[in-house]
Amino acid sequence: MIAGWLQRVGSSIPRGFSRYFILATLKKRPCTGKEIIDIAVAQSGGKWKPSPGLIYPLLGRLLDDGLIEETRDGKYQITKKGRVVSDDLDSLDKLVRNQIDVIFRMGNIGKFVAMDLIERLNVIGNSLSSNMEFMTKEETQRYKKFLESELRKIEAAEKKQQGKDIRIN
Repeated sequence: MIAGWLQRVGSSIPRGFSRYFILATLKKRPCTGKEIIDIAVAQSGGKWKPSPGLIYPLLGRLLDDGLIEETRDGKYQITKKGRVVSDDLDSLDKLVRNQIDVIFRMGNIGKFVAMDLIERLNVIGNSLSSNMEFMTKEETQRYKKFLESELRKIEAAEKKQQGKDIRIN
């Protein structure tokens, strides 16, 4: 998933992605900071080379937030709390990707709507990912409900458009 995402965005790494990348990487296996950097470079085909000045302070924040912990051999591993946060982000990502795929199948109108949606979700997602640790469980649930509501509106608009397309043909 992450490798595919990096291929699409190239070197334009949005704010908050590095934190998500670290959690996703540590879900697979414990790593040192250097290994995390090497994995990022390898998965992006050299397009993204996060510096130690980015990765190590993020690792410190993730430690402070209880999302990761340091092992005896100096590697970092994801905690149960970190896995829950990462799984929530994965679920949201899958939901959004599915909806965007449907919109792109609508043709030119769908592409316009999808590009607008992607831009809006990018802004919202960046805000959410950089403030996730400060949100209460209730705020997180409210945010999820909002996103689900917006996606239902898109589905309704898509069905309406498909109905028009059928009548025209």
